[in-house]
Amino acid sequence: MSPTVCSRLGVLAAGCGLILACGGGASAPVGGSGAIFAQAPVILISIDTLRSDRLPAYGYRGVETPHLDAFRRDAILYERAYSHYPLTLPSHVSVFTGQLPPENGVRDQFGYKLDVEAKPYLPRLLKKQGYATGAVVSAVVLEGPAGLGPYFDFYEDDIKIGRVQSMGAAQRAGEETLAHATTWLQQAGSGPFLLFAHIYEPHSPYEPIEPFRTRYAGHPYDGEVATADAIIGRFLDQLKAVGLYDKSLIILFSDHGEGLNEHGEQEHGVLLYREALQVPLLVKLPGSARAGETGKVAVGLFDIAPTVLSVLGLPVPPEMQGRSLLDLLAPGAPERPIYSETYYTRLHMGWSELHSLFEGEHHFIQGPDPELYDLVADPGETRNILTSERRVYARMKGTLESLHRPLAKPGAVDDRTSEQLAALGYISSAAINTEGPLPDPKSKVRVLVDFLQKGQLHMANREYEEAARLFGELTRREPGMPEGWTSYGLSLVHLNRLDDAIGAYQKAIELGGPLPRLIVRLASLYLETGRPKDAEIVLKTTIDFGERHPTVIRQLAVTYTETGRSAEAIDLLAKHRQGADTESDNVLAVAYARAGRNAEAVALLDGILGREPGNAKALETYGGIALGNGNTTRARDLLERAVVADPSLSIAWNTLGVARQFGGDTRGALEAWQKALERDPRLYDALYNLGLTAAAAGERALARRSLERYVAIAPPARFRAEIGKARQVLAGLGRAS
Repeated sequence: MSPTVCSRLGVLAAGCGLILACGGGASAPVGGSGAIFAQAPVILISIDTLRSDRLPAYGYRGVETPHLDAFRRDAILYERAYSHYPLTLPSHVSVFTGQLPPENGVRDQFGYKLDVEAKPYLPRLLKKQGYATGAVVSAVVLEGPAGLGPYFDFYEDDIKIGRVQSMGAAQRAGEETLAHATTWLQQAGSGPFLLFAHIYEPHSPYEPIEPFRTRYAGHPYDGEVATADAIIGRFLDQLKAVGLYDKSLIILFSDHGEGLNEHGEQEHGVLLYREALQVPLLVKLPGSARAGETGKVAVGLFDIAPTVLSVLGLPVPPEMQGRSLLDLLAPGAPERPIYSETYYTRLHMGWSELHSLFEGEHHFIQGPDPELYDLVADPGETRNILTSERRVYARMKGTLESLHRPLAKPGAVDDRTSEQLAALGYISSAAINTEGPLPDPKSKVRVLVDFLQKGQLHMANREYEEAARLFGELTRREPGMPEGWTSYGLSLVHLNRLDDAIGAYQKAIELGGPLPRLIVRLASLYLETGRPKDAEIVLKTTIDFGERHPTVIRQLAVTYTETGRSAEAIDLLAKHRQGADTESDNVLAVAYARAGRNAEAVALLDGILGREPGNAKALETYGGIALGNGNTTRARDLLERAVVADPSLSIAWNTLGVARQFGGDTRGALEAWQKALERDPRLYDALYNLGLTAAAAGERALARRSLERYVAIAPPARFRAEIGKARQVLAGLGRAS
């Protein structure tokens, strides 16, 4: 792309009136369904977990969404739009391929990779037409390696997740995500572009910002919807300010809804009732053509990709199962059956999968105990009419069966690797039960409310004992549920019952397969408890299994580095390097430094900071290298910048404490170590440093608390000498008064 005279979002730059020359204009009238807008900018906005019936545009009166209301006035609204899967990744795969999950092959959040070469993948198709492609996402489940990253020139997915953090909390604020979208638009050039922007509000945990937290007290989901409205409103205002809003094709949608306990499920993924599947879908054409119209027939998210291609005047691949949404506005457009599924229940809960079909006024849910609902007479789906409507049931059941594709095991491997993994005892060769009868999820969903959801609430409140009790009971009641074992393991980590946590994670992997982030958690626990060989084995075998996820590669490199094998870490990271990867570069810089190759480490970190001056992890790593080289002043400066950029970095706080102490600032050192422990109560080095320094400074109570905890929780296999020293100091402190 050639550089543009005026950056897209450079509102204050000279000559911004020229922005109207960017992109293409309409090459056909804007009237009928066949209107073509060649080379128009395309913006896809995904608001995660947004039920259509919780928006005023769809008749709800419990929340105010002035920005989405204004957008609706410029757009076409589809009254009955449905997701094909009530989880984020598989739903978005249908958006970008125009295919249903059985056809595109992505049947869960993890373990199923989209083949972007074989499937009709929208970013690939638009890149062939000269489009710049950018994406910004707000949740770990949409990170590039999960499958949507290829053919995007820019894919911003740098979302922080701690080692003791639940996946639901692995998100970032939509405001921050859309700031990255703004930056990319400034740099993307003057040609046509595709931008995919995803925000995670109103996904749980429901934590609306003010004033919405107060305004919707007692209704936090509605407060999150209002938060999402404000975030999207500011982004649309930016597009208007630089002339992009009017000329762009903007499609706003949600990937799925939310249960809100209407059928016993608070969140989503387990059941296929309307509240989990019916989503908002609004299409704003360039020039706001056909503004204010309403689509009456049922549509699906798989209609988005063919709509984009049709509006741009490009051919729609025959493999796309969806249709142009504009064609479906025509008077007399026929109803189509809209398919949905969930295998989350089989793969993560040990319960049966479900399939769903919306057809006209009926909704059919296929499971061990099938259900049929009349959506006109019973929109809340409270009366199963299957026995009185046997013909409708038989017809819809036949349609569902024609769409069925057998479920492949996630992360399929060859027989040799499967046997190797089973022999090692870390990953069962029959980890996923893809066949055989299992219980209907609706008969089990109360278990989620009573144990899983209550346990997660206790986790959020740091009530780890009660959380562990509930999760432990869950594993006894549902021993085949990987999700229960994962949650139990996380609560045990917080209680410092590390051996028990390892056992829980092993069971989760045996039942559910080698999910990358679960493997990394298990490996980090092995390393923490002085079992580096086990960490290496589980990581290597996961890679052999076919999961070459960057987090797994990085953790194996960390394992090598921490066990004095920095050269192997460097070789590993070089072998698996795929383009710019700031997190891997940080790990590589540490390996260089441990190998005595400081110049290469510094050059790598300078490169990161040249691209991202506020990259907190790079500043943390750089500060540690400077401290190791004896440059205390430089180290302190870098580490102060790191904790300002990201106050959650416990290791940066710990290293800053050391730098402050070396600089003679004992009070500042004690403060830094306490901040490190606020962020990670199990940071053993910080506990040890705090205890010994407090003792030397005469802070006897602080020293005693810190050292007693250190002796109680530090793994002896790793810290035997330090534990002995801590006991000596404690003996010298005497008894507590």
